Amino acid sequence: MQAFIDLWKGFRLLPSAWLLLMQFFILVLSLLSHHATYRVLIWMLGVVVLLLIAKVIRQTPMFTFLGLSFVTGALFFSLLIVLGVNNPTVLVISHAFEAAAYLSAAYGLLRYMFEDRYLTRDELFAAGAVFTLIAWAFAFVYNICQILDPSSFYHPTQPDLQSWLDLLFLSFSLQSATGLSDLMPIGPAVRVIAMLQMFCGVMYLALIVSRLIALQYIRHLPRNKD
Repeated sequence: MQAFIDLWKGFRLLPSAWLLLMQFFILVLSLLSHHATYRVLIWMLGVVVLLLIAKVIRQTPMFTFLGLSFVTGALFFSLLIVLGVNNPTVLVISHAFEAAAYLSAAYGLLRYMFEDRYLTRDELFAAGAVFTLIAWAFAFVYNICQILDPSSFYHPTQPDLQSWLDLLFLSFSLQSATGLSDLMPIGPAVRVIAMLQMFCGVMYLALIVSRLIALQYIRHLPRNKD
C-alpha cells in the first residue's frame, strides 16, 4: 500500500516524467508491433499516454475543455480501430484527434515551463516530453497524408504504405535536424508539413535551451539582502 502511495505522489510531482516514460515504452514495443498481442499492448499504453496528456492539460495553463475534447475523441476513435474498424475516414479522424491532443499537451507544457521563474525537475522532464509530443503529433499527420495520398512518400525498399515506426523515425529525424531517414516526402502537402516541422524543431531547440539556461542562471543568483 505504501508503495502505491509513493508511486501516486511521484506521479503527481513528476507527470511529465511519466509521460516521457510511457512514450519510451511505446517506442520499444513498436519493434514488435507485427504481433497482435503487442499491438493491443501498444494501444493500451497509448490510452495511458492520452490519460497522462489529460492530466498534464488539466494542471497547465491550457484551455482545458478543448484539450480534453481532443483526448476524448482520440480515445473513442482509437477504440473503434482496435475493435476492427478499418475505414479510412475513421483512421484519419482518429489520427487527427491524436495529433491535436499531443499538440495541446505540448502547448500546455510550454506555457507551464515559461510561466515559472525557477527551474524544477518536472520542467526538465517537460522539455523532453514536449519534443516527443511534437514529434508524435507530426507522425500522426504524416500517417493522415499517406492514407489520403498513398504516393506521399518514397522508400527505396517499401513502395506501399509506410509503417508507423518509419513515419515516427522520419518525424524525429526532421525535428532534430539530423536528416537520417531513408523515407523521402515527395507529395506537395507532406513536403509543406515537413518544412513546418523542421522550422518548429529548430525554433523549439533554440527557445528551450535559452529558457533552461536562463532559469538555471536565475536559480543561482544571490538573493537580495535587506
